Amino acid sequence: MDHYIMNLTLKVWRQKNNQSKGNFETYEVQGISSEMSFLEMMDVLNDRLIREGKDPIAFDHDCREGICGMCSMYINGRPHGPWHANTVCQLHMRAYHEGDVIVVEPWRAKAFPVVKDLIVDRSAFDRIIQAGGYISVNTGNAVDANSIPIEKDHADASFAAAACIGCGACVAACKNSSAMLFVSAKVSHLALLPQGAPERKSRVLNMIAQMDKEGFGSCTNTQACESVCPKEISMANIARLNSEFIGAGLSADK
Repeated sequence: MDHYIMNLTLKVWRQKNNQSKGNFETYEVQGISSEMSFLEMMDVLNDRLIREGKDPIAFDHDCREGICGMCSMYINGRPHGPWHANTVCQLHMRAYHEGDVIVVEPWRAKAFPVVKDLIVDRSAFDRIIQAGGYISVNTGNAVDANSIPIEKDHADASFAAAACIGCGACVAACKNSSAMLFVSAKVSHLALLPQGAPERKSRVLNMIAQMDKEGFGSCTNTQACESVCPKEISMANIARLNSEFIGAGLSADK
């Protein structure tokens, strides 16, 4: 597609902090290149706001390579925007056309309180990982990569689950603000490997307990989470999480 220049209207959620009431503010942006990323377009707008003596729009970003999951925005009713299996930083403005109106919001979830504007506090995910997302290993030299045989199907499924970047799009898309896809990915990628066996039962019990403590909702299998995940994490992991949880619970009752 040929490069082109466009003018757009942005309706952006502005909120000073978690205690204040937020609202949408409208901005006209001109001269936007179709080859800009969405975040570069936001940079252009913020540069203008700073020059005008106004408060720039706060949003998260880090790697801008689709790896870190920081660039979380709800764009026109979809986490990370219109492109499938994509993060906001990898969304380019050729997805839009002259005169388009773009509505930009933060994640909406009780467990992700707004810090400012489009930034939310996702430390709930960190606490879930801390509750059990680790393995016991001996210190010393690195073990040879082939010293523990692992079935290829298990290795592939573990690798796919480990691709989760913890962006929170699954929570944002879910009508219940469930974190089950995230938690299931973190549980699965360790449960499928022999290295994860020592903490297998305590891991799933502790991580789910922490998930519930953080205030995430229940999973009702609408598949919205899978459809918006930038790393295409499969809902099969949720089935595995449920199986792991039931098995660990039955063992604990004995």
